[in-house]
Amino acid sequence: VRDCIQKTLTEWSSKISPDQNQETLEVLECTVAQAIEKINPEERDELKVSAKLFIVGSNSSSIRDAADLACSALGVAQLDSVIIAPPPVEDGINLSLEYLQPYWKELENLVQNKKIVAIGTSDLDKTLLEQLYLWAQVKPSSNQVNLASCCVMPPDLTAFAKECDIQLLTHNDPKELLCEASFQEALQESIQNVKANEWIPLWLLRYSVIVKSRGIIKSKGYIIQAKRNAS
Repeated sequence: VRDCIQKTLTEWSSKISPDQNQETLEVLECTVAQAIEKINPEERDELKVSAKLFIVGSNSSSIRDAADLACSALGVAQLDSVIIAPPPVEDGINLSLEYLQPYWKELENLVQNKKIVAIGTSDLDKTLLEQLYLWAQVKPSSNQVNLASCCVMPPDLTAFAKECDIQLLTHNDPKELLCEASFQEALQESIQNVKANEWIPLWLLRYSVIVKSRGIIKSKGYIIQAKRNAS
């Protein structure tokens, strides 16, 4: 992820006008156009667009921003599936249903507004997944389990998922995919005279476009949003 961010920012900064005053701009869109492949509307039915959203330093309201930006970048009206990684909790605090609820409500709103077809979770144990399932209006369609935490799926989780028709998937993402320090280092090394310590990553979305009939990945990439805290 860090390499992708650094490469994109380096290429982007080499193409912008040196006299462009970035300090006064409220929004900087750092994209490399040729690196993003928009989906041909005629091929849309043949493709599955899925995403995993990592909340880094923001709140539940950023979920809509992430979905909107992903749809805009790929040229689609709807994402087929979105999995949310558990937002970071403070040290000493356990992940709970109450903590997850505002994030899930945002995802449910996007399903009801037809922005997303199916929503899923990541790294929830059987107890928390069951609590979410019983509370939620839009039920989780999948739950990712980290390969590092278990070589064999927990039997209670497997039984519950089968009973409630929840697909169990595996992943090997680190607990913290992108930390603030790593993002700021990538900024510092990519753009001249940038005040990297003023920028804080809010969320990171990883998308993949899969050809349904062949099960191959047509394209994949990352979208990240950060904000500048100018003193």
